[in-house]
Amino acid sequence: MEAATASTASLNAEEDYDDYTPAKLIKTLEKNGITAGDIKKLQEGGYHTVESVAYAPKKDLITIKGISEAKADKLLQEASKIVMMGFKSATEIHQMRANIVYVTTGSKELDKLLGGGIETGSITEIFGEFRSGKSQLCHTLAVNCQLPISMGGAEGRCLYIDTENGFRPGRLIAVADRYKIKGDSVLDNVACARAYNTDHQSQLLVQASAMMTEARYALLIVDSATGLYRTDYSGRGELAARQMHLARFLRMLLRLADEHGVAVVITNQVVAQVDGAASMFGGDQKKPIGGHILAHSSTTRLYLRKGRGETRICKIYDSPCLPESEATFAINADGIGDVKE
Repeated sequence: MEAATASTASLNAEEDYDDYTPAKLIKTLEKNGITAGDIKKLQEGGYHTVESVAYAPKKDLITIKGISEAKADKLLQEASKIVMMGFKSATEIHQMRANIVYVTTGSKELDKLLGGGIETGSITEIFGEFRSGKSQLCHTLAVNCQLPISMGGAEGRCLYIDTENGFRPGRLIAVADRYKIKGDSVLDNVACARAYNTDHQSQLLVQASAMMTEARYALLIVDSATGLYRTDYSGRGELAARQMHLARFLRMLLRLADEHGVAVVITNQVVAQVDGAASMFGGDQKKPIGGHILAHSSTTRLYLRKGRGETRICKIYDSPCLPESEATFAINADGIGDVKE
């Protein structure tokens, strides 16, 4: 019986879908007895979709000015009527996964390794040392996500959070030329923000969630997600505080990927392992920073390392469904591509 009422509710909610995001807009809650004033408070608190309310812990909602405990209970109750929060059959999930869009990296070899490209709706982490091609891949993806689906794109805009002042619009124009697209229109579809500290980095995600309800975004890049954490939190004494803050940031990223179906790409730095075992057995002495918290938050982890000249090697470091193998790609003047024999 419950299933029947849920389906009629979802039919009535059809018009509340937004053209730009698969999520339902927060104003939908007005039909369920939530006042316009409360909806305004939620928006000011950074909640722009019904999903963001439904997925939020009660203690977070209570921190919003003017939202009491009783009101938070009511909000969660009404949001969970609109958003499917229960079990789905594996068949349904399998069908949903069949419709996932992949954004091409620009290299056929790399796309083959990734099972089609960068997956939307999940977090892909790219790590490697300096000059391994992390930012180059990000710049290429910022253009590729705008391409039509038939060309390996996702027909959406890109949001770019830059923490290391490495964003260069000129690179985007070079990639656009490769596809014979006007550079100006490509640049118009990329919104970039420079993050100055870890709190600001998290604050930018609140702005990002608002922007995703106003235009169709396909990709969110954070380059690098961990750089500012290394400087804002130093020493072992601050390690627990750093990991908690990082966990919250990653949780927000995952929520954006879930709610809006965007591909989230984060870059990460590496640290040299100083234990004797790695060097003794000739293993790779580089490992990504961020510890277990970052390892568990990323769906797919890619390790980039330098090859000869402009050649780079990408290894699948961790993925729920891709085998651990490698692919070679090149950094060309017009972005990421295949190695020319």
